[in-house]
Amino acid sequence: MNELHHGGCHCGHIRYQISGPLHDIAHCHCSICRRVSGGIVTTWLTAPAAQFRWLAGTPARYESSDTCTRFFCPQCGAQLALATRLSPESIDVTVATLDHPEQAPADRHIWTDSRLPWLHLDEHLPGEPEETL
Repeated sequence: MNELHHGGCHCGHIRYQISGPLHDIAHCHCSICRRVSGGIVTTWLTAPAAQFRWLAGTPARYESSDTCTRFFCPQCGAQLALATRLSPESIDVTVATLDHPEQAPADRHIWTDSRLPWLHLDEHLPGEPEETL
């Protein structure tokens, strides 16, 4: 049987499913993630696009850069996922919107050049000045 992970927004309007193991989980420190989430860091997991599907609701879309589309709930505003034209075979999903985020610990930091100097989080993990994967 295939491993399944479910998640969704705060209000329950949007639900999604990821089939398969969770991997490539990173704390992102970029200023765009800070601005769109209102948080000081956003933790993402990367899943093959073929293993991700929306189960309920239709997310709103926001083009946050020339290459990146973000998906969020049109009712509560929760940021759920992003797709980038630089890696069209995958989708990034916000770990915090998983039903069981404790099953997805981060394994690295990305965009550390933008990291807030007073933030100390999982300092034992490797970091990348930009995202290289």
